[in-house]
Amino acid sequence: MLFYVRGLLGLVDHKQGTGMANAGLVYFNDRVLAMSEDDLPYHVRITLSGDLETVGRYDFEQHLNSTMIAHPKIDPVSKELFALSYDVVQKSYLKYFKFSPDGKKSPDVEIPLPVPTMMHDFTITENYVVIPDQQVVFKLQEMITGGSPVIYVKNKKSRFEILSKNASNANNIIWIESENTFCFHLCNAWEEPESDEVVVIGSCMTPSDSIFNEYDENLKSVLSEIRLNLKTGESTRRPIILKSEQINLEAGMVNRNHLGRKTRYAYIAIAEPWPKVSGFAKFDLFTGEVKKQIYGNKKYGEEPYFLPRDDNFEPAEDNGYILSFVHDEKACISELRIVNAMNLQIEASIKLPFRVPYGFHGTFIQAKALVNQA
Repeated sequence: MLFYVRGLLGLVDHKQGTGMANAGLVYFNDRVLAMSEDDLPYHVRITLSGDLETVGRYDFEQHLNSTMIAHPKIDPVSKELFALSYDVVQKSYLKYFKFSPDGKKSPDVEIPLPVPTMMHDFTITENYVVIPDQQVVFKLQEMITGGSPVIYVKNKKSRFEILSKNASNANNIIWIESENTFCFHLCNAWEEPESDEVVVIGSCMTPSDSIFNEYDENLKSVLSEIRLNLKTGESTRRPIILKSEQINLEAGMVNRNHLGRKTRYAYIAIAEPWPKVSGFAKFDLFTGEVKKQIYGNKKYGEEPYFLPRDDNFEPAEDNGYILSFVHDEKACISELRIVNAMNLQIEASIKLPFRVPYGFHGTFIQAKALVNQA
C-alpha cells in the first residue's frame, strides 16, 4: 500500500511494476531474469561494460499474467524452465507451469491448497516437480496488529506434492506427509525407481520461522535426506552430517548439469553466526564426508555457486569451481573467490571495488551466452 501511495505522489512510477526483483536470477531464453515472487520477472540486460540496465517486466510475450517464484528450475537435458506462482490473497493459491526452451508457456495447473503457503523454493527430478507445502503460511491480517504476515502454524501438516512435469491438471498429484519438515531452500531431488522413492536433499530448519528472525540462538538448519515413497505414501528423514559435526547450513546447490538426477556432491553455505555466512561446505551425499572452507576471521560472504568447467554432462561431477563473494569486515575489502571444487584450494581472488551485501542469491553467465542476449 505504501508503494502505491508513493506512486500516487509521483515518487515512483508504480505502472512499471511493484516488485523488488532481488531474490533470484536465471538466464533463460537469452534473457537475464530477476525475480522476487511479488511480481512478474524483470528483464535485465548486461552491457558491454559489464553494467546492468533494466528493460522492464517480462511476461513471456503476454503469456504470463501472474507472479513467478524466485527459484525456477532449468532441466539440464530438456532445457525447459519449470516454475510456480503463488497468491497470498485469493484462490487458487498455487499454480504450476513450464516454458519450452524458446520461452513458450504451458497452461497453468492449479494446485489445491487450503491456505496460502509460503513457497520460496521447489525442485525437480527427471519426471516430476517436487513442491514443499509446509507449516509456514501467509496471514496478512496479522500485520494490522503489528505482527508478521508470515507465521508458523503448528497444527498444519507438512507435506510434499509430487506432480508430473507434463501434468495438465492436478488430478494425479501424490501428497506425502513429512512431519515437522521445513526447508527454505532445496538442493536437489532424484528418483530411485527400484524402491519407488523420490529422494530430496535440503536443509531442514527448526524452529521453522527462524529464517525470518535476524538472530535466533536456537536455530538448527540440518542438511537432510528426505525419502518419499510414491507407492506407500510414507516418508523418512535423516541428517546427512554427523551430530558431532553439527553446523547450520543453508542455500545449497549441486552441479547444475546434474539437477534432477542422482548427485554425489552438494555445496552449501555455513550459516554461522546466523544469518552471516562464514564459509561453505562440500558434502559427499553418499558417505557423509564433509570438507569446509572457512573464510577467516571477521570475513563473511554469500552462498557458494558451483560452476562446471564444461556445460556438458561429465562423469567427474565435482569438476568445476566454487564462486563466492567474501567481505572482510575489519579491512573493509571485498573479493570474489574462485575455488577448485575438487580440493577446495583457492585458485584466484579478484578484488572488488565495492561490497556485495550479504544474503543475495546470484548466478553466472558465460560471455558466449550473451552474444545472443535479447
